[in-house]
Amino acid sequence: MDKLAGLRTLPRLRLAHLPTPLEKLPRLGARLGLASLWVKRDDCTGLGLGGNKIRKLEFNLAAARDAGADCIVCGGVVQSNTARRVAAACAKLGLACHLGIMSGRLAETEPGYDSNGNILLDRLYGAVRRVALAIARDHD
Repeated sequence: MDKLAGLRTLPRLRLAHLPTPLEKLPRLGARLGLASLWVKRDDCTGLGLGGNKIRKLEFNLAAARDAGADCIVCGGVVQSNTARRVAAACAKLGLACHLGIMSGRLAETEPGYDSNGNILLDRLYGAVRRVALAIARDHD
């Protein structure tokens, strides 16, 4: 019985460079007392600087495309890795991308936090960003 048969019937867009490689880590494995240690290199998926979320986007964006969507909306924080990957995928597919970005949730940030890194890449990928200021609350 094929446990993945249902998954194989779902619409999917190929966005990632798959399969990603496995890399042996002999020194870390030895340090941890393991005979063998391997890491799955999901940073090598290729789209938007990689990551395992690309696999999920292949299904989500296929469903959106099949439903006739021409715009994708995603929410996240200023340095959201998911938002960056959504923006990259939309750029690749020619879909409009709107990001709802929450800012101000951290009491202190590094210089450039609100303008560099992922938020800069979101802009370079062509995403429309709407920034909302988060209000920090004290919790009991």
